[in-house]
Amino acid sequence: MKQEQYSWNIHEQNIKKEQENFKPSAPKIKITDNLDLRNTMEQALEQIPHSLLAKWALEVASPCLVHLDDHLTDDPRINLGIQTLQQRIDGKIRAFDLRKVGFVVNELAKESTTDISRWAARSFAQAIATGHMRGHALVSSDYAVKVINALTDNSIESATDERQRHLNIIRDWSNRL
Repeated sequence: MKQEQYSWNIHEQNIKKEQENFKPSAPKIKITDNLDLRNTMEQALEQIPHSLLAKWALEVASPCLVHLDDHLTDDPRINLGIQTLQQRIDGKIRAFDLRKVGFVVNELAKESTTDISRWAARSFAQAIATGHMRGHALVSSDYAVKVINALTDNSIESATDERQRHLNIIRDWSNRL
């Protein structure tokens, strides 16, 4: 895959050029997780182009939206985020434009009154931010696991099922390449 396909971000392209071997990252948030599956998923994400990664992140985060607080469920910023990410994927807008919308979408988390809604909104906002930098995709996935943790009293089995769902999406998208 060409560097421009791997990432739209020059900084991430340079990091990839310098990287000799894959090294999994640690989660940036505290979650109960199946780290083996997370590492497998992260390695699989390295193999797909940025455009597919952005679609993957949105598909991972979208089910979390049902857990937004009632006053946020039909918020127009959700559609704005989805439409803007699609425009970025289609090459119709710059990263700068997407980032501006990303800040607007991130307000959903700030306006949440429950932790589950806040984490669901963060998962979604990170998915939108994937249109700027690849690294946001994994954080989006981690927040989706955080939502599952909260819903299932930190069940490792449920976290494993959620990670498997994320991995299955990657496999499905990869088969379309």
